[in-house]
Amino acid sequence: MNIFWKTKTLLAAGILFVSTLALADTGQGIMRLSPDEAVSLAIRNNLDLDAIRISTGTARRTSAHAWNQFIPTVDVGGTVFRLNTVPEGIDLGIPGIPPMGGGHRWGAAGSISATINFNFGMIEEMKKLRLDYEKGLISYQKASAQLERDIRKAYHNILFLHEYIALLQGSLESAERQVGIAQANFRAGISSEFSLLQAQVTRENIRPIIDQAKGGLRLSMMQFSMFLGLPHDIEFELIPIDTSISPIALDTAELIRKAAAGQPDVQELRQEILIMNSLRQSSRLWLFTPNISLGWNADPTFTMNPWKDSWFERNSWQQQSGAFSLTLSFRLNGLLPFGTEQQNVRTLDDQIRIAHIGLAQLIRGTEIEIHNAVMTLERLLLSKEVLQQTVTLAERSFSLAETSYRAGILDIFQVQNAELSLRQARLQLYEQQFNYLNSLIDLEYALGVPFGSMATVRYHE
Repeated sequence: MNIFWKTKTLLAAGILFVSTLALADTGQGIMRLSPDEAVSLAIRNNLDLDAIRISTGTARRTSAHAWNQFIPTVDVGGTVFRLNTVPEGIDLGIPGIPPMGGGHRWGAAGSISATINFNFGMIEEMKKLRLDYEKGLISYQKASAQLERDIRKAYHNILFLHEYIALLQGSLESAERQVGIAQANFRAGISSEFSLLQAQVTRENIRPIIDQAKGGLRLSMMQFSMFLGLPHDIEFELIPIDTSISPIALDTAELIRKAAAGQPDVQELRQEILIMNSLRQSSRLWLFTPNISLGWNADPTFTMNPWKDSWFERNSWQQQSGAFSLTLSFRLNGLLPFGTEQQNVRTLDDQIRIAHIGLAQLIRGTEIEIHNAVMTLERLLLSKEVLQQTVTLAERSFSLAETSYRAGILDIFQVQNAELSLRQARLQLYEQQFNYLNSLIDLEYALGVPFGSMATVRYHE
């Protein structure tokens, strides 16, 4: 995984999300959305992603400035003091310097010190900060992919509800037509009044089903708009897509290989293991390498009266003490095998082994997931072909039933049964087509590949 390339990709994607929201207008104030535009809106307006973006930015800043731990700690201070008693003059024995004191109580002193500490564990900690930042990028990519997966599937589900309502509308039109035929046959004495009433009851029974489906669609669209960060009462229209996708070749072994490398959960756990290894190495370096400390300090003292004498005379300040120091220290507790420090390292070793076991289990689970996804797609594809043939037969059967009913050969129940079979066959076909698209989305997420890379979906503009 090239994390630096992914960083550039994320930055480019962020610019794209902000600058390329090409939302078309139908002229009636209705927003038209394609799946890509819906995803862009959701990613830009999602609060959870905003929180991850901020956390990732913090980790990036911390990693970029990790070198600042090598900046020396510098302290500067100054003191003006008044002695309780007037001191007698003290000869410092320095040529050209008068005796200190001389009958004044006031004095001044300064202090300056600089310290820098070093241990080889600090270098490893810089590496860990970089790994933390990369983990933040992976977490952001995972959350974005999850959001995009959910948005695209919700988009398809809304389109399916539109298809379902259109199918019910077609059934209502068919029922209206059957009522007209029943009325004509009743007047001609071909059928009974019971057949007419039954046709009218069937027509009226469809209306509440349509109203219920429309209510479900309105609720789904309201939730979808809030999911995109839009007002819940905004009107929008989804661009239909072509569900007749050509079959794609699926190499299970190749897909498993891709999933083992690109599956978001696998990437995240692998990065976590890298962080734990870095933390372990840092802990060992702090235990088994010496601490080096460089220091320098000085405390110049003003030997004259600070209120009367000039502060800038060459001989007014004297260095009372000061030194440069190099300290080398080693904590012996870290050498004790039963000590707290080494026990913490051993605990971290156990956690790393557990994480590797979890990674192996996750990869095995991913293999099973890919096998199931491929089998599901193959089953849906086969089922879709069978249902397409079923719809063709049901359309032919319903057409013949209506013709026979118009001629008085069949009764209304046979026509209604034929119409119900046709409706169910079409509904199952629509459902299988959208299930195929959603299963393909799940497979793309499991592989960690861009959505739409396995099959191109065409829009009905």
